[in-house]
Amino acid sequence: MLVLSRKESQRIRLGDSIVVTIVKIGGDKVRVGIDAPDNVLVLRDELEAWETPPTPGSPDAAIAAA
Repeated sequence: MLVLSRKESQRIRLGDSIVVTIVKIGGDKVRVGIDAPDNVLVLRDELEAWETPPTPGSPDAAIAAA
């Protein structure tokens, strides 16, 4: 595992198409923004992935995008 230190507004690039931005650091929380292509599933570790991606425009698609 690669561990990096970043300050607010700094970015980390993953490959050619994914950018992770440190949006805000406050107290014991860090807000992270992830810019990735639509075909890349971005999911918090505590959530389970769907076997098939949700249909765009469905209620599940809004949850997946959050």
